[in-house]
Amino acid sequence: MAMIGTRRRESRRVDYWPSFVDALSTLLLVIIFLLSVFMLSQFFLSQEISGRDTLLNRLNSQIAELTELLALERTDKRALEEQLASLTDSLASTESERGRLAGLLDERLGAGSSANETIAKLRSEVQGEKEVSQRALAQVELLNQQISALRRQLAALETALEASEARDRESQSKIADLGKRLNVALAQRVQELARYRSDFFGRLREILSQRSDIRVVGDRFVFQSEVLFPSGSDQINPAGREELDKLAAALKELEADIPGEIAWVLRVDGHTDVRPLGAGARFASNWELSASRAISVVKYLVSRGVDPAHLVAAGFGEFQPLVRENNDDAWAQNRRIELKLTER
Repeated sequence: MAMIGTRRRESRRVDYWPSFVDALSTLLLVIIFLLSVFMLSQFFLSQEISGRDTLLNRLNSQIAELTELLALERTDKRALEEQLASLTDSLASTESERGRLAGLLDERLGAGSSANETIAKLRSEVQGEKEVSQRALAQVELLNQQISALRRQLAALETALEASEARDRESQSKIADLGKRLNVALAQRVQELARYRSDFFGRLREILSQRSDIRVVGDRFVFQSEVLFPSGSDQINPAGREELDKLAAALKELEADIPGEIAWVLRVDGHTDVRPLGAGARFASNWELSASRAISVVKYLVSRGVDPAHLVAAGFGEFQPLVRENNDDAWAQNRRIELKLTER
């Protein structure tokens, strides 16, 4: 009778510790998930901005080419102006010499008819100076035309440069606006998927909470391998099929609830312990065993009506242990199938 009384008192005790652990695990799950989504959103944003940076670099390259051409044209303009100044000085010198010769001619004419030969020579020199002056004037006119053409080219280049700078400013504004809209869209998708993930995990807790070998670790549901598979096998046992039937029903409800524009998948990860498979084993390595088990789970869920587009299978072998110890308890925890609801 005393033992019966003791048992009754123990049955009336309420153990709050599992609920506290569950709440703490849920909080950790949400934090890790938000960090993962943030990193993913930053990755997509960096990809989008990288494409815009390529366009911006191309525009900057065009601007640099136009700037170099403008500088070259300005250099040519200065050279032509210097040449024009030189020709103008030469022309002034020629005119001065012409005046001097004309004065000398007048003096010689006043000296008498005996200077005819000298006069003829001077006239010849004057005529030569006139021809030089005419050629100089022609060159000056040509230089003026070239300077006018250069000025028109400079004006066109400056207009093109201003237009390019305006396009650059417009592109920068569009990139900034696109980044803001992308951040808003990603935040909305993250919030929506987080809500559905929370509902899905809550549903799984309801239907799978009776088993101690099915638990939540971070943002994943974890099945110990023994729940689903015999030792060293990828064939799902009858008890495992019952649990996966519950999971398939929850997944089909989730497929009906989540909008089609949200790209989500349930990733099924297979893991083994660190011990190698024995001689004559069906699989050559733990990696192959873990991948085959994950594929078996995915195939079974598909056979129960889950859309294959929402399933991913991955094998990690012994390389992602939960516990880094070498004992039976650690090996048992590391042999597992993990379920993670994530974006595609």
